[in-house]
Amino acid sequence: MEPEIMDNTEMESPAAVGSRTELSKSAENLTVDQRIKKKAKRLTRHLSKDGMANGVHVIQTTRSWKNTRRPRNGYGRGLPKKGGAGGKGVWGKLGSELEEEDIDKNDPNYDSDSLEHGEIELAPVIPEAPDEELRKSGEMIILEYYEHGESSEAAIAFDELNFHNKKHMIPQLAIEIALDHKPSHREMTSRLISDLYGQLIKQRDIASAFDRLLKDLPDLILDTPDAPTALGNFLARAIADDCVPPKLIEVLKDKAETDLAKQVLLRADTLLSMKHGLARLDNVWGVGGGLRPVKSLIRQMVLLLKEYISSGDLKEATRCLLDLEVPHFHHELVYEAIVMTLEVISANVEEQMCKLLKSLSASIIITPDMMDRGFLRVFDDMPDIILDVPLASTILERFVDQCYKAGFISDELIKRLPMRGRKRFVSEGDGGRVKDGSVTFH
Repeated sequence: MEPEIMDNTEMESPAAVGSRTELSKSAENLTVDQRIKKKAKRLTRHLSKDGMANGVHVIQTTRSWKNTRRPRNGYGRGLPKKGGAGGKGVWGKLGSELEEEDIDKNDPNYDSDSLEHGEIELAPVIPEAPDEELRKSGEMIILEYYEHGESSEAAIAFDELNFHNKKHMIPQLAIEIALDHKPSHREMTSRLISDLYGQLIKQRDIASAFDRLLKDLPDLILDTPDAPTALGNFLARAIADDCVPPKLIEVLKDKAETDLAKQVLLRADTLLSMKHGLARLDNVWGVGGGLRPVKSLIRQMVLLLKEYISSGDLKEATRCLLDLEVPHFHHELVYEAIVMTLEVISANVEEQMCKLLKSLSASIIITPDMMDRGFLRVFDDMPDIILDVPLASTILERFVDQCYKAGFISDELIKRLPMRGRKRFVSEGDGGRVKDGSVTFH
């Protein structure tokens, strides 16, 4: 029998100590084979018929129990450990990816700044488009703006393009396109830049745009010969609209490398240094045709005709008429040209005016309707014109005949030519019959 092991709190008797000493000495005399060998008790190997082992009820195990995830101590409700989410090589509980997890601060992806502020707000990120795509889309926006004239719609369209750090391209592209268009479009471009300033673009964007345009001037002048003058007007107008400070001219002068760039800056400086220059720059491009007063248009057309008679430059006269942008008012030019011909009383002037009207009619700058309306207005005003120019009827007949031979007035217009104011009779005794026989007085 094995000796009983006493509790540490109890004192051993001398007899027990001696007996334990004798047993130790006898155990030392045993050989290796004679030593007592003990094995771990396997409750599953020595079960009684009723499943009892040493008075303890033991669950009968099988080979499948080896890989089960249920607890082996006989406790618990018999459910899988951690709800089936524990162990190696498992995905976890269904929906566990939505639950908040403990964040490891040693994780290299740990961002303390974003987590300390509570909830994380996610915003959509629009990638920045390449320059070519921005230029193509921006050109379409500007051309549409020329049609409707609403700068607010253009601002919304530009904002949707997401220029990011390339907002200088907006005024740069607008000016480049305006250089190839007429003065009214250039006026709209200046207004667009002024309206976008502070809303979508800033001073540094406009200044950067002019800096880049000055560098690209050698290429711009190939398509637009008056690019230096026009660019100087744009710069002066931007300064007058308080989009950029006047100091910008001095800054650009220090960086100017070509004579063309210096010419642009000199033009802008000259416009700003004029008396009441800032006020005059509001009309640096001229008021659009539809907004220009009628008296101003008439005065411009009269000056145009006088300059044409003086220089004889047909091309320049045509360009000046197109710059007025009033195709609906071209009948006024025909009217003023005929009246000026009647007042000057010169065969040379008659020939020049006929040549001008023929050229404008052949190029369809003045339509047949505008041409006929101008002649008919003169026919209706002949009684008043004769009071100032007694020979007006004779000159008008000669001029109309010359224009008819040139081929740009119709037969219907000739039929509506008024008769002379003074009736000429065949003789004193003809009974009041007029020379042409159309009317008889009694």
